Amino acid sequence: MAIAISQEAFDAMVRENMEDLGMDADEALADAVEALTLQGADLSGIIKRVPGEAAAVEVSPVVRVLDELKASHGTSGGSAEDLDGLVSLIDELRGLCCSGEGSENAAIAVRNGGVEALVTLCGSVRIAQEERLLVSALKALSSMLRDVGSTEKFRQSEGPKIVMDILKGGSESSDLLDAGFSVVAAGSAGNEVVKESFMDLKVDELILHVMRDKSKTNVQSLYDAIRVLLTPDDNRVVASQVYGYSRRFAEIGMAEVLVSALREQVAPSSLPSACAALKSIAVNDEICRSISENGGIDVLLQCIDEAGQQKNKVIARSCCSLLSKLAASDANKSVIIQRGGFDRFLQLTSRFSEDPSIIQEVMSMVTVLTLRSPENAARAMEVGYGTLAIQALQRFPSSGQTQKQACLMIRNLVVRNPENRTILLNDGAEKLIRKAKVMHGGCKDAASSALRDLGLDNYNA
Repeated sequence: MAIAISQEAFDAMVRENMEDLGMDADEALADAVEALTLQGADLSGIIKRVPGEAAAVEVSPVVRVLDELKASHGTSGGSAEDLDGLVSLIDELRGLCCSGEGSENAAIAVRNGGVEALVTLCGSVRIAQEERLLVSALKALSSMLRDVGSTEKFRQSEGPKIVMDILKGGSESSDLLDAGFSVVAAGSAGNEVVKESFMDLKVDELILHVMRDKSKTNVQSLYDAIRVLLTPDDNRVVASQVYGYSRRFAEIGMAEVLVSALREQVAPSSLPSACAALKSIAVNDEICRSISENGGIDVLLQCIDEAGQQKNKVIARSCCSLLSKLAASDANKSVIIQRGGFDRFLQLTSRFSEDPSIIQEVMSMVTVLTLRSPENAARAMEVGYGTLAIQALQRFPSSGQTQKQACLMIRNLVVRNPENRTILLNDGAEKLIRKAKVMHGGCKDAASSALRDLGLDNYNA
């Protein structure tokens, strides 16, 4: 745990360096930063300044805006002019937190009460009359929530309840929903307790209610919120509850609604986020099969075809990643292959022949489809996946992840199909795999296993 330190303590240390040790201003400041860093102090949000130079140097713009914001909110009379002034200040604060120095500015804002101020403001604003102010405040709040320290302040200020109340009361406004669910995503990231707070407040049911309104399915932060709520990303927690949350989302029908959105309404810009959301729900065989039964695999294969035609690698990669997750179900493997999946994936690789990230995703899918299935492995070799593996090893030697995925796919192509070993060895697989093993430490285990399954005795050499 990092040692907490106040701005006053930091300033005192700099002052002591100057007065007691005779350092000049720059040296005193640098020494304080270095010493405290070595001691494990948390300097995020600390303004690195020389005390006594405040008159010559402008106070941090973040602190200035926050002070003005707190004063304005406390004395605002509710006129249009007052409202415009508040919105302008909040937008300026958000701009500072999203700028090139955004991370440091956000930390300064958090340390100086920015989270509490914005949560309080959101809790006191009337949705119907001051929607524009709420949207600005929520956007600024989401820009500040970047670590556990900030999300804990959000939780302790009753942020989850206030945001949920806003979302329930403003569900007719796409702008308000987008800003509100951005806060749900940012506040839940890396914080298991905040996730639990939102789930206790039935955020899953609210998301389902909103998504059933087809005009709201392009609110991208909805999908981001689902993904973050269902991601076990709090390293303080040994056993996360998100697996249970995923099943809860599935039980109320979220997977079916997401498949419907992918089929009919989602804009291309939101499609990768929607795929990530559905992937986070697909945590067991039953859910994966239900997604397929509701047409999910057909929708994804169509999206992959269209992404290839449009050369949209972001969508292609997102759809392939989700399809790999669904293919973990043996029943879904058959559906994918019956729908011409092998041929469609090869077509995709031909359209992105110079992009190792797409080749890698396709090989990952084929690795899953051929796992424990000699029939699928034989079919994959027939249509050309052995050649694809050799070409990936040859053409992308510097991409360690692509080399590793090629080795993993080769394993599944040959481990139960000895007839495929000779074909790949004759194509030069051994030399290429050994080269990948030497070049990339992350490939060592996968390469050794591929060499072993190819029937080579000296696979560890």
